[in-house]
Amino acid sequence: MSRTPCPDRTPARMRRPVNGSAHQPAPRSAPRLPGQAWGAAAALAAAALLAGAAPAAAQQGWLSWLGAGIRAVRPALAPATGTDSPDTRADGTAAAAVPRIVITPARPPGPRSSATAEPDGAATLLADRVDLGQGRVLTASGGVVIWFEGARLIAERVVYDGDAGTMAIDGPIHLTEPAKAGSRAETVLIADSAQLDEGLRDGLLRGARLVLARELQLAAAEVRRTGAGRMTTLTHVVASSCQVCASDPTPLWEIRARSVTHDAKTHRIHFDRPQFRAFGLPLAVLPALSAPDPGVDRMSGFLAPRFRTTSGLGFGVMLPYFVTLGDSADVTLTPYVSSSRTATLGLRYRQAFANGATEWNGAISRDDIQTGTRGYLFGAAAFRLPRDYRLGLQVQTASDRAYLLDYDITDADRLWSGVTLERIKRDRLLTARIGRYETLREDEDAATSPGLVGDALWERRFSPAGLGGEAGLQFSAHAHRRSSARDIEGRDMARASARADWNRSWIMPGGVVAAAKAQLDADLYRIRGDSRFDASRARAYPTAGVELRWPLIAHAGAATSLLEPVAQIVWSPTLDEGDAVPNEDSRLVEFDEGNLFALDRMPGHDAVEGGLRANLGLTWTRIDPAGASLGLTAGRVLREHPAQIRSASGEILWGKRSDWLLAATYGGNQGLAFASRALFDDDLDIHRSETRLGWLAPGFQLSAGYLWIDAETEQGRPSDVSELTATTGWQLAQGWWADAETRYDFIADRAQKAELGVTYRNECVSVDLSVSRRFTASDNLRPDTDVGLSVRLGGFGRRSGEAAPGTVARRSCLR
Repeated sequence: MSRTPCPDRTPARMRRPVNGSAHQPAPRSAPRLPGQAWGAAAALAAAALLAGAAPAAAQQGWLSWLGAGIRAVRPALAPATGTDSPDTRADGTAAAAVPRIVITPARPPGPRSSATAEPDGAATLLADRVDLGQGRVLTASGGVVIWFEGARLIAERVVYDGDAGTMAIDGPIHLTEPAKAGSRAETVLIADSAQLDEGLRDGLLRGARLVLARELQLAAAEVRRTGAGRMTTLTHVVASSCQVCASDPTPLWEIRARSVTHDAKTHRIHFDRPQFRAFGLPLAVLPALSAPDPGVDRMSGFLAPRFRTTSGLGFGVMLPYFVTLGDSADVTLTPYVSSSRTATLGLRYRQAFANGATEWNGAISRDDIQTGTRGYLFGAAAFRLPRDYRLGLQVQTASDRAYLLDYDITDADRLWSGVTLERIKRDRLLTARIGRYETLREDEDAATSPGLVGDALWERRFSPAGLGGEAGLQFSAHAHRRSSARDIEGRDMARASARADWNRSWIMPGGVVAAAKAQLDADLYRIRGDSRFDASRARAYPTAGVELRWPLIAHAGAATSLLEPVAQIVWSPTLDEGDAVPNEDSRLVEFDEGNLFALDRMPGHDAVEGGLRANLGLTWTRIDPAGASLGLTAGRVLREHPAQIRSASGEILWGKRSDWLLAATYGGNQGLAFASRALFDDDLDIHRSETRLGWLAPGFQLSAGYLWIDAETEQGRPSDVSELTATTGWQLAQGWWADAETRYDFIADRAQKAELGVTYRNECVSVDLSVSRRFTASDNLRPDTDVGLSVRLGGFGRRSGEAAPGTVARRSCLR
């Protein structure tokens, strides 16, 4: 398969015949041929008469609107992609990554069905010379271009026999449908010679090459088209989507077959006796093979296999089989067989509806890691309901957490199944959900963990008349139940809450911004299974606060700096023991720049901040018009009495003085982003710190984070936390992309997880190799190493999903 480009035969260079005589049109008495073919020999004769007898200036104008400009001719076998196609190529790159270079007329016709070339269905002929001979034989030579019902034929010489209704064509021949250029249905036929019918659809082409969707190219000794262009049969075929150069004619991979049949209606390619070769060496021979063409999104058949080797399962192969169930549903069955007597059948079912969609994933396995049958089932569905309501359904269950890790499904250790309902408007919100949690953690007892959980929330924001500012109303409910009947550990609880809040701000003299805030909460609790608390508890507590801000702005060149000191005084009553309730929803409290000036820093309703307190802080922000920004925040909380939230927040918010908070953020215009915060006491001992870094640059990606927690500042934590997580990817070379991920525990002085992957992609193949190691171990988990390999050939079907990172290696043919 060579890559010799077609010569640029621009009809705009049409000239008079060498002998200087005008071409003679056919006699008017000549009978017309069927309009389905070329219309009439008289139409061709009229074209010849215009080409030979019209003045030169008239010819130029006629040619200009007939599409005399052939913009460019790409190499005959080069897969290309149109810039206006949003689809993803088989190698995973976006279609717009390669400029489109196609042969198009200045005024392309519509599809064949519209037959816009002539109202009578006649053809348009452009050529250097047109001769009419005896027996209704028309000969066109020299840069011949023929338009008929959306098809365009470019050739060196065409002999049309009006009686037989056939054409003998000498090449180089280029047969296309420009209206389909850049689409998935685009087909290009290139040949040395051909015998076609008068409709340019059926016939025989010799020394031909067929290019489908600018990806898959097939070279054959001859090509026969039948069924009005639907069926294309090639004999002695070499097929590949790899770029082929004259200096290196051996593609990376190719399929050789006795014959290949392409059905343009079903978009399926059938190979007879295919032989698969890599680097010119035969690897496998099959009696037959059927595959989708490059324009197919969904078609029943086998998908690319995946090879996987793990410490527990050994070497295994996954071979997915995809089945379409109409236009809106499909199912994928994935058998997985490994050397450790593992037999697994995975299933994925998807269906789209007019108002929603659903997807279900699951698998069932029998292996030698654990006795018995293991498996999992994850399902989700979402639907749009009338009046902007949205309904959601989720199902998650697994036989054991080790199964999810052994089969590389998810790292989740808590699963939730239930139903959700929500409606979100500009000034109101309604959410509700009910479901069951399933814990897979070894240190949690399913009987004493809240299993059945229900929540509901309604909220509305509005501007109150007479008061001004902004106000809100909120009603919420929560209930959970444990399966255990033991006292305290089997506690069940239900809560109904109401909240009303209001805030308003004023601009004072000197630019000081003053604000007033007020909030009233009321809760009603029902408690069972805990002898320390009454069965019913009711409480109400107001909160009020005032705030002063003094924004100061300075300019340094084009950059703007904003310095803003903030002082906030907040009061709420101190709750006594009679108002105390079990703390179920505020067990993990954060103290950061997001809630430094909040009236209540508790994430739930059970624990509250009480007493008189002052939230003090200072923020500084610098904004550069070039796109960079830098921000700093410092502050702390001062209290009249020690806080009652030690059990929830540890030392960081407890006492008359909270920890100092210092936070910094940076966002650059070169893809770099940085965020860090730290909590430390008056002795500068750091209790918590967190740093996140992100960097996105051409050929490089990085996302990293570091977390430190002092165990003494958080009740119930057995040891300190010092952990680093990082994910990165970088371009090794053209077409080569590597990515790595790790999670390292500095306290245990070992990595918890490490992954490394390498991907190679060129125009015809994608190879993914990944290696991962899980170092954690427990009674039910053991360290495990996972090696995966997948290979995908380009040109068969269309890859879904977003374009992969990195570049694609492409060979350029040197001349």
